[in-house]
Amino acid sequence: MEGDAGKGLECQKIMDGKASNRKGLEDAIPSCCLKAKASAPENDVKCHSTVVSGWFSEHQSCSDKAGKLMYFNNPMWPGEAHSLKVEDILFQGKSDFQEILVFKSSAYGKVLVLDGIVQLSEKDECAYQEMIAHLPLCSIESPKSVLVVGGGDGGVLREISRHSSVELIDICEIDKMVIDVCKKFFPELYVGFEDPRVRLHVGDAVEFLRNVPEGKYDAIIVDSSDPVGPAQELVERPFFETLARALRPGGVLCNMAESMWLHTHLIQDMLSICRETFKGAVHYAWASVPTYPSGVIGFLLCSTEGPPVDFRHPINPIEKLEGNLKCGRELRFYNSEIHTAAFALPSFVRREVSVLRNSPSPPARRISVS
Repeated sequence: MEGDAGKGLECQKIMDGKASNRKGLEDAIPSCCLKAKASAPENDVKCHSTVVSGWFSEHQSCSDKAGKLMYFNNPMWPGEAHSLKVEDILFQGKSDFQEILVFKSSAYGKVLVLDGIVQLSEKDECAYQEMIAHLPLCSIESPKSVLVVGGGDGGVLREISRHSSVELIDICEIDKMVIDVCKKFFPELYVGFEDPRVRLHVGDAVEFLRNVPEGKYDAIIVDSSDPVGPAQELVERPFFETLARALRPGGVLCNMAESMWLHTHLIQDMLSICRETFKGAVHYAWASVPTYPSGVIGFLLCSTEGPPVDFRHPINPIEKLEGNLKCGRELRFYNSEIHTAAFALPSFVRREVSVLRNSPSPPARRISVS
């Protein structure tokens, strides 16, 4: 059945950059990519013996307290859901852009949810934050200027701070409330904002990039939301063209790129656009993140024309960086072996994503980190 993974979705292409009008957006976005509507968890996550908000869940033994049990049901994509047992709701509010929820789960620690979709948990945030930061930064020598788009929790900043060569870290986050909430409830991520090299810009990333001088950054990391609503334009051709313009020759981009189990149609579009826009290398990598839909997340790695970049083999290995422990914690997921392995793709992905069919598999290569 692996050849059918990601098929049957009948999704409309949304990343050709033609549609910028937000009217009737729900009619234009394929149903498989619509966010779940956020709702009050107190009303929707009451525990029943095997069914939570209409979804089958592991059987729970009955007790006098059974009626008080709550589950956060995360129906991120039609046909599946991931339920997390809620021990306590720590914060619930609404910013100018989205609904924000923080709760303490029994298995994954504290969890951050935006518009009904899990963004991170204390237990597995390391996989996403470390990979999206170190895949690009360990692929070039001595990066000095870095831009982060999104990333208001601070986790990507925390990981960038391990690179002592970096002199400037700009971050553009549209939602100040996300930053404030994470400062209170996720101090181990917010610590990234305390690095003196960080400059915070609260506002729209598209507008911010329009005013960035050409070739300013060595690396750009786009830690964006799923491509619906206001975030849709962050995966369209004009935005990628703006990113490429902001990078120096041989500069690198790492962009969140959905799940290969669910979104080969989006991955195909993103790769096609980036191969036309970036004149250097373009690759797809992935990592395991249990609280994300299907348990994996992808990353789009691109370089501009200039000094060649070999994303598959880190030229700037994390194990040799002097500032590796500057953020006060050891790496929990990323290492140089994981870096190279992340570019090995399943056969069904190579078949379904046509632009990958002629891409050679990473050659076996021993990595020395001594």
